[in-house]
Amino acid sequence: MSIKTMKIWQWALLLLASFVLAFLMYALAQASQELVSSEWLRMPLAVIASAAMVALYALFVKWFEKHPARDIPFQRLAGDTLKGLAIGFCFFVAVVLVMTVFGIYRFEGVGMDRPVELVGAFLMFLLVAVGEEIIFRGVLFRWIDEKWGFAVALTVSALLFGLMHLPQPGATLWSSFAIAVEAGLLLGAAYKYSGTLWLPIGIHWAWNFTQGNIYGFEVSGADAGDSLIHPAVSGPDILTGGAFGAEASVITVAIGLALSVWFIVIVCRRT
Repeated sequence: MSIKTMKIWQWALLLLASFVLAFLMYALAQASQELVSSEWLRMPLAVIASAAMVALYALFVKWFEKHPARDIPFQRLAGDTLKGLAIGFCFFVAVVLVMTVFGIYRFEGVGMDRPVELVGAFLMFLLVAVGEEIIFRGVLFRWIDEKWGFAVALTVSALLFGLMHLPQPGATLWSSFAIAVEAGLLLGAAYKYSGTLWLPIGIHWAWNFTQGNIYGFEVSGADAGDSLIHPAVSGPDILTGGAFGAEASVITVAIGLALSVWFIVIVCRRT
């Protein structure tokens, strides 16, 4: 039975089961990092856990939906992930450039005491990107899209993605809305545009790492650790993002929305 032809109660029940199982898988992967005290062991463990989540997702789709997972084609892993990394990096560079022009962001120093922390953060954000994209795009977005269509899937997945960040330090209803618009819409549209999880994983991965460990912002309200650039950020919270970080800045929302619209227009022209 395909997702599209399922009765609503069957669809809702299986979606809930899929979402819960995927979330548990992600929680276990994150817990594996917290249980290991050595940062040298956490780094390869992050890669192994990320690969394991993708493999479990493939088995999950095969078991529940009776067909291979079409959104993780190995032949497009490198190409789409690299495109995503470039988009995520350039997205935040654009945010910082605008903030710098308006005197909100100023460079105060460059360098890290322990470069290994940069590698560790990069791999940790891989784990975060893989886990959250499987949950919100691979499961939630895809199931709603196949049953109710692109517009409903994009709206619902974006709003839930924003709400997921509400318990974070410094979060407000505005910051959750901002995340929904600048990231939820973008990642959903990128997933639909590419047809693979690799593109949104790359965007998500680079976005978190660049803002936290290159430019020194909080990532969704959390301290990302040491950064390459040590900034001074000043101005009204609506522009700086306040305690939540740049993700709650109206500048970030505007740039993210523009990029989302670009992907959405391409997707709509294909249909």
